[in-house]
Amino acid sequence: MKGLAPATLRGRLALLALATTAIWVTLLTVVFNLALHAQLRRQSDDLLRTRAAAVAATLQTWPDGHIRVLEPSDDRALDVGVWIYQGYTAIERPRAPRGLQASADRMAGQRKNFMDIKTPYAWRIYSLPVMSEGRRVGTVVSAVDLDPYSDLARLVLAGSAILALLLLFGVYLLTRAVVHGALRPVTRMSEQAAQWGEHGTHQRFGAEHRPAELAGLAGNLDQLLDRLSAVLRHEQQLTAELSHELRTPLAQIIAEIDWLIARNRTASERDASHQAIAASAATMQRICESMLTIPTDQVRGRCSLLRLARDVAERGTEGPPIVVAGNDVTAGVPSNLVERILVPLLNNARRYARNQITVECTADVEIIITDDGPGVPVELRNAVFEPGRRANPDDGHDGVGLGLTLARRLARTADGDIAIDAAGRFVISLPRG
Repeated sequence: MKGLAPATLRGRLALLALATTAIWVTLLTVVFNLALHAQLRRQSDDLLRTRAAAVAATLQTWPDGHIRVLEPSDDRALDVGVWIYQGYTAIERPRAPRGLQASADRMAGQRKNFMDIKTPYAWRIYSLPVMSEGRRVGTVVSAVDLDPYSDLARLVLAGSAILALLLLFGVYLLTRAVVHGALRPVTRMSEQAAQWGEHGTHQRFGAEHRPAELAGLAGNLDQLLDRLSAVLRHEQQLTAELSHELRTPLAQIIAEIDWLIARNRTASERDASHQAIAASAATMQRICESMLTIPTDQVRGRCSLLRLARDVAERGTEGPPIVVAGNDVTAGVPSNLVERILVPLLNNARRYARNQITVECTADVEIIITDDGPGVPVELRNAVFEPGRRANPDDGHDGVGLGLTLARRLARTADGDIAIDAAGRFVISLPRG
């Protein structure tokens, strides 16, 4: 059945409307024809009763059970399909097929009022008792041909079936047209999205002059496009910054190589060039490592923040001492990822701290880093997380302005974050293990 379903939404909605209408129309057609059949049956019974009563009104009975038929001036209508019996003896009978005659004779004197027979045509017979002084002395039997009623019922059934088919066909076409008109704005939005994706424009759908449902959809799509544009701008900016940062060490490597091959150098000069090339290559390696992101399936794990912070603090030998304190909480992040988040912040603190650096692990699964350095100016607390941005570009250290950017990106990949609080402290927030 799934393979038979239309591929388009318009076809499916039209088919659903057709199926629903077909069920309803079929039910109405059946009910109507059943009601018509019952009504025709009541009309035939009324006709039989009327004929029998009219004939019984022309009969005169005697106490001895004798029945006399009083002939009216025009009794041709009463003689059609009517039998008169005195007891079980017919005193008047019309012309009728043999089977119908036999059935009428059997109805004489019986209590059964109605009987259906086929001789081979369909007939309905009615018997009306003739009473005299409280006892039954005769019977009036009337019969009616049911073929006209059956023909009318079949004609009405065929007509209602044809009308139902025409109605279903019209409903199907009308539903497809209405659904097509209702989905035309969606098709237009799809065409606009395809055109914008091809030409790279920054247009938006807008919620004006749209139905409520499509206005909500357009608003959500515009928000999604805004976020995608922001991500694209961020990535473009990051790429530009990385290209700028890589250009300097790469140019230095090329210059050193050209200087080496230009003429023969002394051993000390070659060693100096090699060291310069190695330093530039190490710088490029740090920059390239900053571009790496950890896949989502690798950000789940567990680690002790206090133990990890102590391990990272003990590895560093340069700069002021690092004091690690706080609660031994478990974060829902693997230790290698937490280390990659924590190291750039500690390196940043070592550059600017005067005497001491403090790392505190809180019960809220946070790592708070404090130093006694000058701190980050309030107006730059958000800007320092931008790629290639440094609080003081002229401070003399060899950073490229990507450490804090990478740390925040890794923290957010793990459903955490890095921020600078009102006191100027760096706060790493991580999910609980």
